[in-house]
Amino acid sequence: MSGKKKVLVAIMDGLGDRGCPEFGGRTPLQATPTPNMDWFVANGSAGLMDVIAPGVRPGSDTAHLSLLGYDSHRVYTGRGPFEAAGIGLVGRRGDVAFRCNFATVDGNMSVTDRRAGRIKEPDTTELVKALSGLSFDGIEALVREGTEHRAALILRGKGLDPNVTDVDPHELAPILESKPKAPPAAATADALNRFVARSHEILSKHPVNVRRRKEGLPEANILLPRGAGSFPDIDPFPEVWGVRAAGVAGVGMIKGVCGVCGLDVVEPPAVCTGGMDSDFGAKMAKALDALGGYDFVLVNFKAPDVCGHDGDAKAKAAVIAKLDKAFGYLRENMPKDLVVAFTADHSTPCGLLDHGGDPVPLCIYSDGVAPDEATTFDEVSVARGRIGRIRGMDLLPICMDLANRSEKFGA
Repeated sequence: MSGKKKVLVAIMDGLGDRGCPEFGGRTPLQATPTPNMDWFVANGSAGLMDVIAPGVRPGSDTAHLSLLGYDSHRVYTGRGPFEAAGIGLVGRRGDVAFRCNFATVDGNMSVTDRRAGRIKEPDTTELVKALSGLSFDGIEALVREGTEHRAALILRGKGLDPNVTDVDPHELAPILESKPKAPPAAATADALNRFVARSHEILSKHPVNVRRRKEGLPEANILLPRGAGSFPDIDPFPEVWGVRAAGVAGVGMIKGVCGVCGLDVVEPPAVCTGGMDSDFGAKMAKALDALGGYDFVLVNFKAPDVCGHDGDAKAKAAVIAKLDKAFGYLRENMPKDLVVAFTADHSTPCGLLDHGGDPVPLCIYSDGVAPDEATTFDEVSVARGRIGRIRGMDLLPICMDLANRSEKFGA
């Protein structure tokens, strides 16, 4: 077998779309010139990919698990663990994790601001310190602040079960009492309710909120958990594939997926904001630089998903044009011994304002790959490619085989 190659997988979050009236029924990809992506398609192999399964609308968490070769139906336990890991709160087997918001409640425990005026550091740092060390009948509560009003909570103790309902009402309404979805989760629901009540007692009196009241700002007087999940029992990606692996991402949840799966998280430069003003070229350069120390690198670009959720097809087209320039940088600077795959984790159609179950376009390029009849990168043209239509969890085996890293099946 010839020498092993390295692998770069670029995920353009929410890239796929449906026909948009702004472009006469074409998708933003179809309506935008992408000469560099098209070069990779014309000189590589293309196809369509159902990230989970046909017609299934993936979350970004389940999608990235699938793209890393895992069966999401088996290993996914909820978004909470990935959000927690994404901000550095990595749990262990048996822990139950939650996404949280610092919020504002009135005297009737009704939410008046789900984001507490978009409170951020250093206020959130001080509030989290005040919640550290809480425990309830042997169940320990670990809290870490995230971006702005966001935070993560881990409950740690014996016999915990993630099958509990949310305390966060997800709207301006009275907070909810967490209830067990099954009898074994009763102790977890009780500990969660006691934590929320105690958070309100502590935060209402905290000097940060005393000051915010005087300044006329919304108080962050409660921490509202949602999205319970146990930390998944996942075989580490580097052990599964025998590679040194890293992820380049700015979004906390994507960093969390990488961390839980055993990939080292490489922080992109500050100019890589995760929004439409992000410097995609700088992020691509960081990913290529990371290949100097790793055999496998995943890089995530969030902006197309933002445009889809906003329903802004023209902004999505502008983002695609910027992404194509980043692929021009890749084209000019990639090493010869590299397998490049680029795709999306899901579609986010502008007309839907949310994730869709559409198949997403895929291209795989490496020196020596036989080109096929696909010549442009969009949701329709790639169907002419030799990859055909695959599942997301099939992507890694294909890439690893092209990188001469697969094991023979049989004699």
